[in-house]
Amino acid sequence: MSNHQNESIQNIPQKGFFGHPRGLFTLFFTEFWERFSYYGMKAILIYYLYTEINKGGLGFDEATANSIMAVYGSLVYMSGIIGGWIADRLLGTANTVFYGGVLIMFGHILLAFPGSVPAFFASMFLIIIGTGLLKPNVSSVVGDLYSSEDTRRDSGFSIFYMGINLGGFLAPLIVGTVGQTYNYHLGFSLAAIGMFLGLVTYLLTRKKNLGPAGKTVPNPLAPSERKKVFGRIGLGVLVIAIIGAYLISKGILTISVFTMLVSILGILIPLLYFIVMFYSSKTTSDEKSRLIAYIPLFVASMMFWAIQEQGSNILATYADKRTHLEFMGLQLQSSWFQSLNPLFIVVLAPVFAWLWMRLGKRQPSTPTKFSLGLILAGLSFIVMIFPAYINGTESLANPMWLVLSFLIVVLGELCLSPVGLSATSKLAPAAFSAQTMSLWFLSNASAQAINAQIVKYYSADTEIAYFGVIGGISILLGLILFMLSPKIQKFMKGVN
Repeated sequence: MSNHQNESIQNIPQKGFFGHPRGLFTLFFTEFWERFSYYGMKAILIYYLYTEINKGGLGFDEATANSIMAVYGSLVYMSGIIGGWIADRLLGTANTVFYGGVLIMFGHILLAFPGSVPAFFASMFLIIIGTGLLKPNVSSVVGDLYSSEDTRRDSGFSIFYMGINLGGFLAPLIVGTVGQTYNYHLGFSLAAIGMFLGLVTYLLTRKKNLGPAGKTVPNPLAPSERKKVFGRIGLGVLVIAIIGAYLISKGILTISVFTMLVSILGILIPLLYFIVMFYSSKTTSDEKSRLIAYIPLFVASMMFWAIQEQGSNILATYADKRTHLEFMGLQLQSSWFQSLNPLFIVVLAPVFAWLWMRLGKRQPSTPTKFSLGLILAGLSFIVMIFPAYINGTESLANPMWLVLSFLIVVLGELCLSPVGLSATSKLAPAAFSAQTMSLWFLSNASAQAINAQIVKYYSADTEIAYFGVIGGISILLGLILFMLSPKIQKFMKGVN
C-alpha cells in the first residue's frame, strides 16, 4: 500500500458502525435509498410494459417486454464504464456518486408522469446513465474505507450488501402495491422520492464520515488532454445520435435490432476492457497475473447473473401468469415476489458475514466461493422444472416453488456477489481501480445482454427445457471452476 493510501485510511474514522468505519453508515443508507428507487421501479416495469394501453400500460407483447427488461438491465450495468472513467479521470468516486443520483432522480420523475413510448425511453436513458455513475463508484468508495490487509473487508461488503437489499426488499412491497393496485405512475413517483432521500443522506453525512475516501482522482486527465478528449466525446455522441435518428426514421433500427446490438456489445466491451488493462504500461506484472485470475471469475459471474437477473423478467412473468396468487387466505401481488431475493439476503447476509469472519484464514478461497454460487444458481432453475413436470402447464403453480427458487439463488448470491465486490477491489490494477469495479458490474451487463436473446425462447411449452438447460449449464461450469480453483488462486499473487 502506498504512503498516500496509508494517510487516507488514517484520516477515515475507523469505528462507529457495527465495528466498521463510520463511512459505511453513509454509503449503507445512500445505497439503501438508491436501491429502493431502482427496485421499486423495476418491480412494476415488466407489467407496465406488457399491460394494455387502455389499462395504463405501454402495450408491448410479453416476449418484447422481457427483451426490453433484459436490455435495460444490461445497459444499466454497461453504463458503469462511463461512471468508472469519469471517476478515474475527472471527478473521483465520491463526486461521481452524487451526480449519478441526481440523474436517477430526474429519470424517475419523468417516468412518474403519464407519457408516450419516447418519453419512457427518455426516462430509461437518464436512469441508465445515472446508475452507471453511481452504482460502481459507491462500491469502490466502500473499498477505500479499508486497507487491503483489513480482515473486516469482506464482512464490510456483506453489511453494505445488506443495505442494498433492505431497500430492495421494501420497494416491491410499497411501490409494487401502489403501482399494481392504483396506478403505475404513482408507483414510479415513490421511486423518485426514494432517490431524493438517498441524495439528502449522502450530502448531510459524507464530509464527517467519509473524510478523504473517494476524493482522489487516480488517473487524472492532464489539462492539455481535456479539450481533445471532450471534443472527441462530443463528436462521437453527435454522430451516434444522427445515425440513430436516421436509422429509426427508416425503420431499420427496430427494438429487435437494437437488442441484438446490445447483446453483441455485451461480449465485445468486457473483452476489449481486459485487453486494454492487460497491455497497459501502467499495469505491473503482478497486476497482470491477477487480471488473468479475474477472467474465470468474470465468466462465472456472467453465468450467475444470467440466472439471477431473470427473477425480474421471466420469473416475474411466471409469477403473474403461472402462479396461484393466493396463499393462506392472503391475496398476493405478483410484484411482491421481487421482495423475496432481498428479504432472504437481509436475513442471511449477517450469517454469511459472521461465517467468513469466524473462519478467518480458514474460509474457502474466492474461486471456491464462486463455484458454490454457480452450482446453487443452477439448482434454483432446476427446481422450477417440477411444477410443470408434476402438474403440467395448464394449472397454476403453488407460489412456494418460486419462494424455493429465490431462496436457493440467494444462497449462491451470498457466496459470489459480496465476495466478488471485495475481490475486484483487491485484484484491480491501481491505475484502473474504479474502472475495474465497473468491469465487475459489466459481468451483469453481459449476462443480461445475452439474456435479451435467451428470454425469447421461454414459453409454457418450453418451460421444462428452458429451466433445465440453463440450470444444467450453470452447475457444470460451477464444477469446472471448483476443479480449477487452486490454479486460479496461484495467479492471484497472494490475494485471498
